[in-house]
Amino acid sequence: MSDITRLDSGPRMSQAVIHGDTVYLAGQVGAPGESVTAQTQAILKSIEDLLARCGSDKSKILQTTIWLDSMADFAEMNAVWDAWVDPTNPPTRACGESKLATPDYKVEIIIVAAK
Repeated sequence: MSDITRLDSGPRMSQAVIHGDTVYLAGQVGAPGESVTAQTQAILKSIEDLLARCGSDKSKILQTTIWLDSMADFAEMNAVWDAWVDPTNPPTRACGESKLATPDYKVEIIIVAAK
């Protein structure tokens, strides 16, 4: 059985969990109240940092789930995403609209990656 490693664990959740050669990241959010662009940029930086700590990088992302507070923000978020994502190794992706933890969050991104 593979070991399980948890990073930045608290009583409710871990920011990252590594099981075997798979990395699971918790939903990442940006600074509450910032624009969709600023939140998405902060989230992607956080994802890069967490993946690096797990021995991975954005070229190894397998699956992405993106939640938007409003689908009206789809194009704005995609402008940041499209400039960031590895075009040679794009992951599978789903994007939907959902009420997030607080109305100040506009974007939440969840990642599964290979090590």
